[in-house]
Amino acid sequence: MQKSKEKIQTGWEGRFYEDFEVGAVYRSRFGHTVTEADNALFTQLTHNTNPLHFDQRYAEQTKWGKILVNSTFTLSLITGMSVPEVSENAMANLGWEEVKLPHPVFLGDTLYCETEVLSKRESKSYPEAGIARVCSRGINQDGAVVINLVRAIMVYKRDRAPKKGLFPEIA
Repeated sequence: MQKSKEKIQTGWEGRFYEDFEVGAVYRSRFGHTVTEADNALFTQLTHNTNPLHFDQRYAEQTKWGKILVNSTFTLSLITGMSVPEVSENAMANLGWEEVKLPHPVFLGDTLYCETEVLSKRESKSYPEAGIARVCSRGINQDGAVVINLVRAIMVYKRDRAPKKGLFPEIA
């Protein structure tokens, strides 16, 4: 079957620098339910030895009364959930300016992410990109904010980005 190039539709390709609007809020498409496997694997990979993250009997003795999800997993998950909306076309993640954890995350919580554009400016050293500062919020199934993080990202301009969609042509 021969495909007509005119009928091939492209999907979402992420935001480029020009697409960012200060004050806009972008929401992730999906939530993520945190599993015991998520927390255990991340905790082991990062060599975190706090038993609060993996020892049920220990955790039952704490103020939480149950296993607390590793906070750096929460940071990584919410950052990752924001990628399709704000940094899929990033040249570089420039850093996190602040991270706040106002509410705990427990196994079984479903997290959602929304990201607000705080500012944007042209890059002084890389004319092919601009810099956006964003605040991403992780919100659980009950509407509690579990993490706020502010980060700066260097994002390609549309006409200067590396080529995407290198899907091979049918021979």
